[in-house]
Amino acid sequence: MASLDFDTEKKLFREYYELNIKLLENAKNSFITLITALLSSSGNDSISKIEGRVKEKEECIKKFNLKYRSELETQNTPYSIQEKITDLIGLRIICLYEDDVEKINSCLSTHFDVIDITNKITQLENTEASFGYKGLHLDLKLNEKRIELPEYEIYKLYKFEVQIRTIIQDSWSVLDHKIKYKKSIPNRLKRRINTLAELFELADREFREIRESTIEEIRKEETIDDTAKDGQVEAGRESNSELNQSRLLNAFSFQKIAHHFFKDYEFEAHKVDGFTQEIIEADNYITRGKLNFLLRENIGKAKRYQNYFEKNNKDDKLNPYTLIRHCLYLGDKDKFSNILTSVAKDAFDNWLSTNAET
Repeated sequence: MASLDFDTEKKLFREYYELNIKLLENAKNSFITLITALLSSSGNDSISKIEGRVKEKEECIKKFNLKYRSELETQNTPYSIQEKITDLIGLRIICLYEDDVEKINSCLSTHFDVIDITNKITQLENTEASFGYKGLHLDLKLNEKRIELPEYEIYKLYKFEVQIRTIIQDSWSVLDHKIKYKKSIPNRLKRRINTLAELFELADREFREIRESTIEEIRKEETIDDTAKDGQVEAGRESNSELNQSRLLNAFSFQKIAHHFFKDYEFEAHKVDGFTQEIIEADNYITRGKLNFLLRENIGKAKRYQNYFEKNNKDDKLNPYTLIRHCLYLGDKDKFSNILTSVAKDAFDNWLSTNAET
């Protein structure tokens, strides 16, 4: 029962905490699993991580004392510490881009009852001189439909807080707390901190715009029919002056062509970038059409060599990148002389010399 006796309420809260800590931990884990599943099923693939914690009991008491106690006692309003600590269970969702924050908010608001929302993004953007970390905080509880399920009924009384931030916002929050949390900042340093905060905001916008530009580049690639010129784009047939810059090979077009030949292989972006650059360094004017032609013409022989190689080297495999190297070498041994290691090249040449008819 609520009272105005702080010592009594501290004692009651500590007892409640100790009796329920295991259940609180289980609830936290259950909420993380549920939210992970909900965001995944909604098609959101920009989640960096979802983590959670149960707030330490003494930290809860300290927060109540600083934030609520004085006003409640001044107004002669009986209180319970447990009722005021809405983030006893706290979750944090870290996403990649700014516009993902609202998408996550929309998803969670559909599947949970929203008790309260604290939009630190809007607060800061509407305050000219303010600085600090951005983020969206939601106080949630399971809705009636979810509580009807037996696996969640036990957690029906638990409220929990979800903080939604981008990777950049999360990074700034860590620095922000280290720099100024509960400290008085001299005016001479505020301008420098504001500048730093603005740089973090700029980084967030740039990441989002780079994503949009990347999507646009992929769309452009999808509108171009690389096969239209396949019959014309053979080694040495196009002069440099005739090249259309938009048809030169890049990481986006490489990935599209590679997926055509190796449909079940996942070409990771960071590896694609480096491999594409290696090809371009060997042939500065290689086009998408030429790469497609070289693969199409040589993939059969490269795969026959793969069968031979793996049969004689039980512990070694030739992955798609290696097969593409062999195709390039077969197509233009002068330009792609160094695309294979010396050992790999000698082994391939030896095989070719005895399998010329294939």
